[in-house]
Amino acid sequence: MKPFLVLQLRPEREAADEEFAAFLERGQLREAQVRRIRLDEAPMPALSLDDYAGIIVGGGPGCVSDAPEDKDPLEARIEADILSLMPEVLARDMPFMGCCYGMGILGHTLGGTVAKGRYGEPIGGVDCTLTEHGATDPILADLPRDFRALVGHKEAVEDLPQGATHLVASGPCPFQMIRAGRNVYATQFHPEAKGENFANRIRIYRDRGYFDPADAEALTAACLAERVSVPERILSNFTRRFGG
Repeated sequence: MKPFLVLQLRPEREAADEEFAAFLERGQLREAQVRRIRLDEAPMPALSLDDYAGIIVGGGPGCVSDAPEDKDPLEARIEADILSLMPEVLARDMPFMGCCYGMGILGHTLGGTVAKGRYGEPIGGVDCTLTEHGATDPILADLPRDFRALVGHKEAVEDLPQGATHLVASGPCPFQMIRAGRNVYATQFHPEAKGENFANRIRIYRDRGYFDPADAEALTAACLAERVSVPERILSNFTRRFGG
């Protein structure tokens, strides 16, 4: 069995380690079944995508919609590295799961509008609904039509990119999950996250502009009270479908 390639975009070690552990647990993967690359530690190495069953891309504090002059130099390099991989991913229809930041990456690559003006969501739970296409998608077909997920993002895809299929919607943010081709997926919500994961991220990112730091305690309590179980099935369905 080929391993999955896990690309992480978070410059904060604690957040990256917590996210990686969540990917393993919720994706039902062992460490021996993945190759982990933290792009904050070094530029993207030379890769042959033939060596991997699929790619999972984590979240991060960067935004593809930020003006180049406003990007942190490290985050700009990380973003450029992952964007450089996307043309081959799409050309191959390589199994790909981009989580949160990955939605911006995929939407931008497909030529869609990714911006902060309309559909950013505060940290917390949101009601999501499968679209007609989502209800028949191979990795979503066994999910309930409606489910809760955890979100927290400044930017969002504002229109469905050409060639993409709309899979999951919510009231605050229409494009919660899309697919390009047959195998390239991205979610705006975090399929790997439960309340305890978000509690950790609230602590780590409290000064990164996602929320008023004075609200951290209340947001933490709200996230810990969420009972989120369906999104992780998307991640495990993805790894099971493409892992062989």
